[in-house]
Amino acid sequence: MEALYCHLGLLDYRAAHQLQRDLVEQCRRGELARDLFLITEHPAVFTLGRRGNREHLLVSEDFLADSGIPLVHIERGGDITYHGQGQLVIYPILKLRQSQLSVAAYVFLLEELMLRLARDWGVPAVRDPRNRGVWCNGRKLGSVGIAIRHGVAFHGLALNVNPALEPFRWIRPCGLAAVEMTSLAVENGRKISMAGILTQLGKHLAEVFDRNFCEIEAAQVLPAAP
Repeated sequence: MEALYCHLGLLDYRAAHQLQRDLVEQCRRGELARDLFLITEHPAVFTLGRRGNREHLLVSEDFLADSGIPLVHIERGGDITYHGQGQLVIYPILKLRQSQLSVAAYVFLLEELMLRLARDWGVPAVRDPRNRGVWCNGRKLGSVGIAIRHGVAFHGLALNVNPALEPFRWIRPCGLAAVEMTSLAVENGRKISMAGILTQLGKHLAEVFDRNFCEIEAAQVLPAAP
């Protein structure tokens, strides 16, 4: 089975969210035959999932406004999280039934992808059976949050490569009290570039999802500028 992947570079979260919704609709209409993995980073943003608790944001609206960081309410599972530059974000637009994947099996694959990327850099990341995502030395390294519409999964994963970690202290990440976030750079003890991560990504996508991947240009995915 063949799938597509596309590097979108740095993309505003709300634009990426709308793009996903549009692609899911294309799947529903039969216009997108192959699964498509969107690879991106976002400028600083907090997102709150459909069952998220606003009380898990620990700073005021005024503080957010002064910091220039929006809070966006979305339909994925999970609670509150932070996205920022230096965080690898992957949004698969994936037909679960066609892929013969249960939701639990799909989440397992997303975690496996992050585990393999971490191990490339000598970071001993693991799963925690109590909480989704990947962890290292008791700190959370990567998160998973998905939504499903018309049998198509969207949203996906966020792996901390080398983002600023301070904004995570302004929330209870994923609604969990006393959770400390970490990054590959912190755990590895040296600078890790996103470019270095991306060199290994295609190989791991193919192995974890058992697909032949074909890369397409961002211009083939992003809407044309008005």
